[in-house]
Amino acid sequence: MARILIINGPNLNLLGVREPDIYGRLSMEDYIGAIKADYPNVDIDYYQSNHEGDIIDRLHEEGFDSDLNGIVLNAGAYTHTSLAIADAIKAIKVPVIEVHISNVHARESIRHTSLLSPVCRGVIAGFGLDSYRLAIEAFLY
Repeated sequence: MARILIINGPNLNLLGVREPDIYGRLSMEDYIGAIKADYPNVDIDYYQSNHEGDIIDRLHEEGFDSDLNGIVLNAGAYTHTSLAIADAIKAIKVPVIEVHISNVHARESIRHTSLLSPVCRGVIAGFGLDSYRLAIEAFLY
């Protein structure tokens, strides 16, 4: 059975409430339930933290697991600021796909630069919550 880990960073616990015109009205918990139903033969784990060190710890804990097909990471604002998360991704063996719900390139200029993209397998942005599904598909096929 394939295994995928989804990690969300700061403020993504507020999906469905925070800026619904940008991020949508569905909570991440509801979306995870739906995506698990869509992929019954994939073990999908979900983790969210508002704390940079906790995200790094989880990458370290999971990033050497040979049974893990990939990590889908939406690091939120840490995408643009965290060299530490980039270094953690670079150090681990499991591939990471960077995802964003919104099209970050159509937003404020600070969001146009990612410190994570150079160390990730790929980047998916601008497809709403479907960005996560597209990343899962990339790991499965």
